[in-house]
Amino acid sequence: MTLLHIQNLNLSADSGKPILRDVSLTLEKGQILALIGASGSGKTTLALTALGHMRPGVRHVSGQVLFRGEDLLRMSRRALARLRGRKLAYIAQSAAVSFNPRIRLDRQVTESSRIHHTMSPDAAHARAREVYRTLDLPTGEAFYNRFPHEVSGGQLQRFMIAMGLHEMPEILVCDEPTSALDATTQVEVLKALDTGIRASGTAAILVGHDIAQVVQVATHILVMRNGEVVERGTVEQILHRPEHPYTRRLLEMHRGFDAESGTTAAPVTAATAAAVSPPDRTDRPPLLEVRDLAVCYGTGGFAVKALSGASLTLNGGEMMAVVGESGSGKSTMARAIAGLVQPSHGDVLVNGRLIERDVLKRPLPVRRAVQITFQSADTSLNRHHTVGRILGQVLTFFGERSKERRAERIRELLEQVHLPADYVDRKPSQMSGGEKQRVNLARSLAARPDVLICDEITSALDNIVAASVLDLINELKRELNIGILFISHDLSAVAAMSDKIMVLRNGEVVEQGPTAQVLGAPRHPYTRLLRSSVAAMRLGWLEEASALHRSLRDELGA
Repeated sequence: MTLLHIQNLNLSADSGKPILRDVSLTLEKGQILALIGASGSGKTTLALTALGHMRPGVRHVSGQVLFRGEDLLRMSRRALARLRGRKLAYIAQSAAVSFNPRIRLDRQVTESSRIHHTMSPDAAHARAREVYRTLDLPTGEAFYNRFPHEVSGGQLQRFMIAMGLHEMPEILVCDEPTSALDATTQVEVLKALDTGIRASGTAAILVGHDIAQVVQVATHILVMRNGEVVERGTVEQILHRPEHPYTRRLLEMHRGFDAESGTTAAPVTAATAAAVSPPDRTDRPPLLEVRDLAVCYGTGGFAVKALSGASLTLNGGEMMAVVGESGSGKSTMARAIAGLVQPSHGDVLVNGRLIERDVLKRPLPVRRAVQITFQSADTSLNRHHTVGRILGQVLTFFGERSKERRAERIRELLEQVHLPADYVDRKPSQMSGGEKQRVNLARSLAARPDVLICDEITSALDNIVAASVLDLINELKRELNIGILFISHDLSAVAAMSDKIMVLRNGEVVEQGPTAQVLGAPRHPYTRLLRSSVAAMRLGWLEEASALHRSLRDELGA
């Protein structure tokens, strides 16, 4: 049975620039269609259009979006409202910004049944518990009635999946539902999503940039590039017999991390090849040295230790990766080194000199020497400012007074991060996620740092864009001889790029050493858990990974 038929759809920006070009697709009952492609390819725009939703600034030029024969783009708002949440449901990328922080989770999950009057309160209550069990959420009314901030990121994402499945919709649109999660949680949520969709019998559209993950859930794949469909087929056809060069490139960009050996089998670029060679050693002190660093949040009996006894050294031309699940202390350590949070114990040295713990007390040369690039460009960049103003403010702060020199330096920075020069006049809202992250990186590079801290900067990027950003970082490391502290949950990137690795769990360092040694023969079960979480480009991996996770979690007592 055909549920959705999109026919010759053309969308453009208000400026007239095409966004989707003559896109057609059909979604049958029980199908799970994955939309893959680079940032800016039109995946999310197409998925939202399947809900009858047009983003601000997007104009319908021609074509139809037919749900059971009715054109969603010609429906009234009231008619669409009757469908959404009931027949058409949506799972957002970030549950953290989607839930109302003041309303208990169970009430939000069952909200649609109250709005549409589809179930009695008792029936809605029973249906919610059925979905919670399917998604392997902890049991208990006290847990179901927590507020969003009282559960983990993975649990919150599963509550969002429960909200989408509660009304047993005919079509479920999932917009990168695991990209904001760490690797181990991604496995658990992906398994919950797969189980939930198949148990409900719904059709689904799954937007994703990690091909190895989406093939574990999808039945069919549609490959998009620059607003056009370049290839479509079953998962087996796309994986084993891709026809379009762009599809083959997407598949090749997946690093093919081998969970058994802890190595990556993917082609290595020139920049990446340079990354794995040992950096030159000199008699100079390390660029960065961290000694017994500890961070506590709160005071007295309410104090929570977020980081305990972390130590590391980072030399010029060297990259150290810091890995671990959400809440392991990775970002806390990064912020403590950058002076953005106050350590309760320990020292940070830059170029052999002890530096102030508070960034506001650090002299300008020290503030310049240590720069941090944050995970989310959306919350880091001022959406009201142009790229030129964003970068220019950093140059001015660090002493560049010449307007002409600032303009020249901005052009150099845009070239470094592979953005056209005319982006100087764009605002963040006019760029894709990958483009915004490159501006985010350029802002850190504007200070000409000695040490660059990269805090999950590729977690929301597709493989192609992420690879270009990572190659850029390696190029800068090699040519400028800077040190890189690379915080990531992408072990395939870590295996390909880093010289050393630190594994954090619950604020404690559980393993540390050369990357090849730690990933090749991990001593700690937690490191083995992380290593097993990298999706393999083959069918059946998800079932194997889920079983191994349960075994390792039991060993860890988690």
